[in-house]
Amino acid sequence: MDGARPTAEARPLRRDAERNRRLIVDAGREVFAARGLAATLNDVAHHAGVGVGTVYRKFPDKQSLADAVFAGELDEIAALAARAAAEDDAFAAFGDFLARSFARAATNRGLRELMRGGGTGAAGVARARTEIAAHCTALVARAHAQGTLRKDVTAADIPSIAAMLDAVMPPPDAPPSENPPPETWRRWLAILLDGLRAPDQ
Repeated sequence: MDGARPTAEARPLRRDAERNRRLIVDAGREVFAARGLAATLNDVAHHAGVGVGTVYRKFPDKQSLADAVFAGELDEIAALAARAAAEDDAFAAFGDFLARSFARAATNRGLRELMRGGGTGAAGVARARTEIAAHCTALVARAHAQGTLRKDVTAADIPSIAAMLDAVMPPPDAPPSENPPPETWRRWLAILLDGLRAPDQ
């Protein structure tokens, strides 16, 4: 009987540990979205309502927490790309994927900084980026096959498109009077998509 006791006690401890990890990752998503990659583990601990020691026990440094946070963010974008790649109308799906992805970035300072090439290059983020790139390559190939996308456009152009849209996205907390209207990027995306469409469409 005594030998079974540690196993019985370990189960709630493991559940508590996983709950704390989820709490910290969720807090990290909110903090990095609002403050960007300059946010600290202290900021995350305060937002999560836990001691900073609890955060360090789960994540030894900010890089490891950022990887967990942004791998999750990019996994969700990869799921959007996978669904787009399966749609019948590849060009419409391409435009919808861009719109949905950049709508997320418009309210997420950390994600925008990551898209600009900053921040984490850890394994989880690298894996998710590779998955997104693969789906985008497939989507572009299908749009070419359907004759709806300019032949000279490749998946490698998407980061440049992102940079152009990022240029007209105000920071999430910026005063409206000092920046373009928050939805300006959508008008630019529509203009860019018109330019990306095959000439005979």
